[in-house]
Amino acid sequence: MSASQSRTEQWQWENATAGAVAGFATVAAMHPLDVVRTRFQVNDGRISNLPTYKNTAHAIFTIARLEGLRGLYAGFYPAVIGSTLSWGLYFFFYDRAKQRYFRSREGRLSPGLHLASAAEAGALVCFFTNPVWLVKTRLQLQNPLHQSQPYSGFHDALRTILREEGWSALYRGIVPSLFLQVSHGAIQFTAYEELRKVVIDLKSRKKKSSESSEAVLNSADYAALGASSKISAILVSYPFQVIRARLQQRPSSEGVPRYMDSWHVVKETARFEGLRGFYKGITPNLLKNVPAASITFVVYENVLNLLKVVRRKD
Repeated sequence: MSASQSRTEQWQWENATAGAVAGFATVAAMHPLDVVRTRFQVNDGRISNLPTYKNTAHAIFTIARLEGLRGLYAGFYPAVIGSTLSWGLYFFFYDRAKQRYFRSREGRLSPGLHLASAAEAGALVCFFTNPVWLVKTRLQLQNPLHQSQPYSGFHDALRTILREEGWSALYRGIVPSLFLQVSHGAIQFTAYEELRKVVIDLKSRKKKSSESSEAVLNSADYAALGASSKISAILVSYPFQVIRARLQQRPSSEGVPRYMDSWHVVKETARFEGLRGFYKGITPNLLKNVPAASITFVVYENVLNLLKVVRRKD
């Protein structure tokens, strides 16, 4: 193996490590809002085992009163696994794709190639993580009104799903997950990369210097870039989250799913709830993900810079 190949592989693993640490930090800080978002998403106003929440604050208060801290952190274990794995794999695949396109285009990456890199990474991550997200969703929807025998935890949920529904159940919602991963990640990372270039250019002009991006940008810049790119991605891709959450609900005691497939969700939601139904839970989603994106990119960029310093010392 050549020295350049060794450096490339080391760089890829540094990206994966930075992404995994960033993912864990994000989940730990924002999980209660994720629980609230999921419960809003699946409550279609018809038949539901979930309490009716007026708004995000009322949902948090009601869950805390009826279920305690355990309710606010339902599904935390699979969320940590899924988010850490997702971010680690995402940054790894994203960086590999960028480097491949970078070499083939003689050192230049257009917005379209950033988009293609992000889409490729999102699709690959989706296949690895869908079972984890399905278990997370089901654990988050358990509550005192739940009529089915509750899952005792992550491993019990996996065993029960496999026993009662088979392997295919672990990939319920895979179609909207693919659309979500590809579109959301592609939009977010393309926006992030392009906004990053603009900010670097503006700061470089202001300072009249040719400093590197690491020297120009600080944590406040990374936070602002992460939040801005996340908002654009959420507004476009959020309906896929609603479709996925509704598909991933636990079947009735008779083993009948609430929704048969993605198209069934779309038709029923449009018929009974209109466009608003596809954006249920977007408020806690924004409250969770906008600051979470800031945390993620601040941690990611700083961990990556730290790893670079360590590598240079070696």
